[in-house]
Amino acid sequence: MRIAILGAGAVGGALAGVWVKAGHQVVLAARDPAAEKVRDLAARTGASAATVAQAVAGAEAVLLATPWPAVAEAVAAAGSLAGRILIDATNPLKPDLSGLDVAPGSSGAAYIASLAPGAHVVKCFNQTGWENMAGVHFPTGQAVMFVAGDDAAAKAAVRGLAREADFEDADAGGLAAAALLENLAMLWIHLMVKQGAGRSFAFGLLHR
Repeated sequence: MRIAILGAGAVGGALAGVWVKAGHQVVLAARDPAAEKVRDLAARTGASAATVAQAVAGAEAVLLATPWPAVAEAVAAAGSLAGRILIDATNPLKPDLSGLDVAPGSSGAAYIASLAPGAHVVKCFNQTGWENMAGVHFPTGQAVMFVAGDDAAAKAAVRGLAREADFEDADAGGLAAAALLENLAMLWIHLMVKQGAGRSFAFGLLHR
C-alpha cells in the first residue's frame, strides 16, 4: 500500500518506520522535503519524502498526524481526498491539555471529515504516545488500538496497519465513536501528566 504521512513528527515517524518494514511504500509529506529534519526522518525510517501534493498523489491511505492547530491547513494542502482512506491520528487538545476543544457530542474526527468530503475517515493511532507505536511489547500483554470509521473496507485496512504496529486491533464502531476514542486519549494524557504514569504505558483489552 502507498501511504502518505502528513506530519513528520514523532507519531508519523514511528509509524513510517513500522510500515516501511512491513513492505508499504511510505512517503513523508512536507512543505520542504529537503529540510534537514525531514531528510533525517526519511533516512531513519526508510521512507521517502516529497511535497504534500506529490506525497498524496497515488496514495491509497493518508495518515494525518499533525498537531491539532495544523489540521485544517494540512488537509487543505492535500487537496481532494475523496475515495481515499484518511487515518485521523490527531486529538483536538486544548493548549493547556485540560480537555478536548470540541463541542459536546462532537469530535475532532467529525471536523476532519467535514474538511475532507468523500474521504473514508478512520480514527486510529490517537490513544497512546508515539513511544508505543513502534512495535513495543509489554510484559503484561498486548496493547490495544481501537479503530472507528463508517466505511467497512477502509476500517479493515487500518486495522491491518494497527496489527503491523503490534497492536491488538479492536473495532470501536462507526466514526461517531471517535469521540469516545478522543476521550480515551484524554485519560491516557491525564494519567501521564497528572498521575505521573510516564509515557511507557498503553491500554489493553482483556478477553475471557
